Amino acid sequence: MFKKILIANRGEIACRVIKTAKRMGIATVAVYSDADAEALHVRLADEAVHIGPPPANQSYIVIDRILDAVRATGAEAVHPGYGFLSENPKFAAALAAEGIAFIGPPQGAIEAMGDKITSKKIAAEAGVSTVPGYMGLIADADEAVKIAGEIGYPVMIKASAGGGGKGMRIAWDDTQAREGFQSSKNEAAASFGDDRIFIEKFVTQPRHIEIQVLCDGHGTGLYLGERECSIQRRNQKVIEEAPSPFLDEATRKAMGEQAVALAQAVGYTSAGTVEFIVDGEKNFYFLEMNTRLQVEHPVTELITGIDLVEQMIRVANGETLSLTQDDIVLTGWALESRVYAEDPYRGFLPSIGRLTRYRPPAEVAEATRAVRNDTGVFEGGEISMFYDPMIAKLCTWAPDRAAALEEMRIALDAFELEGIGHNLPFLSAVMDHEKFAAGDITTAFIAEEYPDGFEGVTLPEPELRRVAASAAAMHRVAEIRRTRVSGRMDNHERKVGSDWHVTLGGAAYDVTIDARPGGARVTFADGTAHEVEGSWTPGDTLAEMSVDGAPLVLKVDKITSGFRLRTRGSDLEVKIRTPRHAELARLMPEKLPPDTSKYLLCPMPGLIVKIDVAVGDEVQDGQALCTIEAMKMENILRAERKGVVKTIYAETGDSLGVDDVILEFE
Repeated sequence: MFKKILIANRGEIACRVIKTAKRMGIATVAVYSDADAEALHVRLADEAVHIGPPPANQSYIVIDRILDAVRATGAEAVHPGYGFLSENPKFAAALAAEGIAFIGPPQGAIEAMGDKITSKKIAAEAGVSTVPGYMGLIADADEAVKIAGEIGYPVMIKASAGGGGKGMRIAWDDTQAREGFQSSKNEAAASFGDDRIFIEKFVTQPRHIEIQVLCDGHGTGLYLGERECSIQRRNQKVIEEAPSPFLDEATRKAMGEQAVALAQAVGYTSAGTVEFIVDGEKNFYFLEMNTRLQVEHPVTELITGIDLVEQMIRVANGETLSLTQDDIVLTGWALESRVYAEDPYRGFLPSIGRLTRYRPPAEVAEATRAVRNDTGVFEGGEISMFYDPMIAKLCTWAPDRAAALEEMRIALDAFELEGIGHNLPFLSAVMDHEKFAAGDITTAFIAEEYPDGFEGVTLPEPELRRVAASAAAMHRVAEIRRTRVSGRMDNHERKVGSDWHVTLGGAAYDVTIDARPGGARVTFADGTAHEVEGSWTPGDTLAEMSVDGAPLVLKVDKITSGFRLRTRGSDLEVKIRTPRHAELARLMPEKLPPDTSKYLLCPMPGLIVKIDVAVGDEVQDGQALCTIEAMKMENILRAERKGVVKTIYAETGDSLGVDDVILEFE
């Protein structure tokens, strides 16, 4: 077995590989850029080597710098993680030339399957059903428009060397095809150093289901079930689960056997994933093969009990798989939520900054439930603009899907994350969505269910009452503490009243609190009552409550006369006042926000790539105004209404912060 391996990656996947290597008794080497000098993967590794400036094309994807680190540390093998160099055949070849083992597939398999155009041709020749499209190289935007028209809209524009949603656009007409081609080409060049583009038919209402394969160098090939990855935004997976709530055993077997056959046809070894789209009749079509470990691999590990990283290391060491297909048993259900540094209230735009609070839920592994959090950050660490915005992968497992969903709901509510914008509220909203709960999903789920973006969650009235009851009980505890601190110790409980007025989420309730050991009975004006229990004390930022025996987890911030509470995707300002104070509060004027309708504000920290208008231009609703690049993604800002450009305050090349003014309208 290898004595030392180098991980040619960063963030949570580097930490994930280090964890397994340590368990196997293998020493680890991390590499890091200037931006990652204090990163978690650097802290966890036995050794760390600096490889250059923050931009990935000057550090993490520079083959010579990785090779220098290998030589300097004496590492015997390299695990590439995902992204960066993981699917670069030149990297695999360079390691082979140095006599260093690549913990991944052979160079030939990467070349055959890693390129989307080539892989589709091979699949078609092998008799695999593929999506109609144009697999040749496309010279320019005019040719892209012509080809898209011939295929028939809508079409998917893809980077040949792409992955992770980078360099992908859906076009519904000629204008979008022209814009999408150039944006995909730019993103592909920046992310992969390869700007080749191809176009295929976009199949509406599909499910994205992928098969995990595992092959050794001795002829054994296995499939480890499937993962449902249909919850996507901008072609980036957000929530994954295993198994799929849609497949039956016959379809699973057919897809698995086809995936293994394809892998073995190209001499594949190591872990890999064959992706399919599946229609409503369970017809499946080959999309691509990812010749690496997938981001969502933990859900497969949770339902199979197989450590995929360990198997990759053993295969790279020349070992024979100790498993057979009959050994692969899918047990229970697992979900993965990708926690991103992006603001769902601002169109999911990337967010950067320091994590002033980072307290994920405790990891557990029990007979009836499991919580797992793969992460590469820590409290006080910085989220950089140079890399992917993923903070963590929160996973839950339970014996069935309903139980795994409930575990995920509770875990998301217990995830404390402050200092940056994040998508925890959106993830919670999806978990409570009736279609998702029923497994009635397609890749169009987010676009269809949130067509105007995410504006938060409005809790149903029964849930509001549960929160109101908990808040009232918590407020009473805080008031008792306040009287003690103020020095009024005698009969202090008599000084804290029992009647309170609670407002939250547009609702108002009059309640009476009857304190009891370990909790309280909260009675509403209409006579309904809730039994509230919990160990919350003033100053705690998380309240793990129980209302009528059902769990309720609240993230807590103290505000004047109440709390800011976040639960199940809802962000609530809760005011708890005495009846007299509530009467007076109703007489106070409401503070209105400033009018910014005449300004185009920068929605995220980023770089101005292009200004599309000039002073005096009349713009129409939906017209492109400028392009901003952040976290390797280009974002086109468009006019929300008709107007005339009065002043432009920024220019190409400027680095802007959130809410910096880009231009002003008359």
